[in-house]
Amino acid sequence: MGNTVIRVWLAVLGLILLSGHALAQPDTEKPIRFSADVMNYDSELNIVTASGNVEVIHEDRVLVANTITYNQKSDILTASGKVSLIEPSGEVIFAEYVELTGDFKDGIIQDIRIILSDGSRIAANGARRSNKQLMELRKAVYSPCNICTDDPGRPPLWQIKAVKIVHDKGQKVVEYSDAWLEVAGIPIAYTPYFSHPDPTVKRKSGFLVPSFGHSSDLGYVFKAPYFWNIAPDRDATITPIYATDEGAALDVEYRHYFRNGKFFASGSATQDSDNDVRGHFFSKGRFDIDDRWRWGFDFNRASDETYLRRYGYTSDNTLISNVFTEGFGTRSYLSANAYDFQSMAEGVVNGPLIMPLLDYNYIGDSGPFGGRPSLDMNLMTLTRDDGTDSRRLSIKAGWALPYIGPAGDVWRLSTSLRGDLYHTDDLYRPGPKDTYTGFSGRIIPQASLDWRYPFVKTEGSISQVIEPMVSFIVSPYGGNPDTISNEDSIDFEFDDTNLFSDNRFPGFDRVEGGPRFNYGLKWGAFGKNGGSTTIAFGQSYRFRADDTFSGGSGLEDNFSDFVGSVRISPGPYFDLFYRTRLDKDNLEPKRNEINIATGIPALRINAGYVYFDHTENSEFPGREEMNISLSSQINRYWRARAAGIRDLSDDGGMRNFGVGLVYEDECFIFSTDFRRDFYEDRDLKPSDSIVFRATFKTLGEVSSGFSRSQ
Repeated sequence: MGNTVIRVWLAVLGLILLSGHALAQPDTEKPIRFSADVMNYDSELNIVTASGNVEVIHEDRVLVANTITYNQKSDILTASGKVSLIEPSGEVIFAEYVELTGDFKDGIIQDIRIILSDGSRIAANGARRSNKQLMELRKAVYSPCNICTDDPGRPPLWQIKAVKIVHDKGQKVVEYSDAWLEVAGIPIAYTPYFSHPDPTVKRKSGFLVPSFGHSSDLGYVFKAPYFWNIAPDRDATITPIYATDEGAALDVEYRHYFRNGKFFASGSATQDSDNDVRGHFFSKGRFDIDDRWRWGFDFNRASDETYLRRYGYTSDNTLISNVFTEGFGTRSYLSANAYDFQSMAEGVVNGPLIMPLLDYNYIGDSGPFGGRPSLDMNLMTLTRDDGTDSRRLSIKAGWALPYIGPAGDVWRLSTSLRGDLYHTDDLYRPGPKDTYTGFSGRIIPQASLDWRYPFVKTEGSISQVIEPMVSFIVSPYGGNPDTISNEDSIDFEFDDTNLFSDNRFPGFDRVEGGPRFNYGLKWGAFGKNGGSTTIAFGQSYRFRADDTFSGGSGLEDNFSDFVGSVRISPGPYFDLFYRTRLDKDNLEPKRNEINIATGIPALRINAGYVYFDHTENSEFPGREEMNISLSSQINRYWRARAAGIRDLSDDGGMRNFGVGLVYEDECFIFSTDFRRDFYEDRDLKPSDSIVFRATFKTLGEVSSGFSRSQ
């Protein structure tokens, strides 16, 4: 309400000043257009009167009244009879009577009504201006809610009433006396006094809306945030947290904006019921060096693995800290990074320290034949407290030539030469071999030829495209000796997105070797109104099986598994996506991924199913789960939602489930959400939670929540 109400006081001031300028000495640089049916001057009484459709236009303001009178002896100006003022912002002010002294310092308005630019309304019995600094409204009512058309006398959904409201321009503050909030005409909150800064003050120190809730872990929880406006470019929010079943906590957020960047930090600390000190610290900085270069950092740390979940900050399994700088050239990119990791999962050691990690990428201009050279470089140093340490230098030079044949067939020839140099300490090697410490390296030449031939056919409003694709790649075998550590190519998924990749392994540490063919087919139908259906299917063939690929990956034999995807989207009310990997021998699914979104606003369903087998030597187990969400726009004001995730493995079950109900109109939002989490980790137990939120538009949000461990 605060800023909106303030604009009203300023609009009232504009009405008084404009009324004065209409008959006093106008600024010739800002002409005033004035019209009236009758204009009289009483020389004996020194009274000027304009009556009948009086209209005054000054810049973008329009003042209309039945009568405007100026008494030169008493130096009093009055406007009466359906007085209205249209502000440039779109606000409209109505009054029955306006009286103003000639020096514009004092004035009164009777029976004032204001319609703000956002449709909100304010009414007051009267307004008084004193000494050009104070604007006082008596018995004022504010509401952004629409009036009921069937029953205009019915109270709005919510409104604020105050016996007195005073705007002090000198102190830039608005004060309320005896104010209360009514919902459906029923008073629900009262305060004898409160204040806030006026619109000329963008930020000011003070308490924010407190919140209250309950959880079985913490007991009753009360938060009272305080906003500290330190300076125009920085501020802080300090939130004391009181919990009945745990020690008090303090949460602090800090923001600082610079000319060339920004810095954010947040943290908390508490001493729990076991007298253990727990807390967290998150920070983020982004800074521009010049038009091409920038640098930044993220630092995230917690005292222990369950604190963040317990106090509702985040549920991430890993906290990542990073320092970086990067530069952007016309055809090049350079980045330097350092990473540190803190694991939040039970029994998982913290990740390694990576410093530095350098990447450089360059793509050259096209040459005489249309080919483009490229250069990629990577340098990494990885250190562990206990385990393998590794250092890597990788340089790859390439050249690519695209070509479109006379029949419309599309070709691409590319060649590359890559060299990798490694040094490792205590590299574990499976089998009877000892750990390895020392240098190792490899040189990998590679050439590839890609071909595709799109055929297009249009009938009526449907266009079809069928596109066969083939690629042939040649590179040497044996590019992955056991003296090279594997840090960034541990796991991957073979699917239609990387079927035609030159190297299906992510990262740098593993490479795909040997000659191989990739072949597939794409088909698509596209409607003029936006509907479409696409299908992609393909397979890869290797001249010799490669044990670099783990069993169950789909690439361990000469012929790979079949991979494909289907998307059907005829319009906005139905969308289906399906991705699969089928065993090459019996077409048994090794991976299935289905996502469906269908329905109209009255009932919308989103459902997903994912299944994939466990791959040998993978750090991730197999997975089979289903998720579903439903949403319904019940009517103009009410909507509902429900969602859940279920693990379909043998020892699985429900992972979480939630329902919510929302009411929203032009001035008020109320929502309630219930959620059941089946997650369990050390001192965290499965829990039920419910949260209520009430948002009074233009005023603020009030929320309360409760949770209980199962």
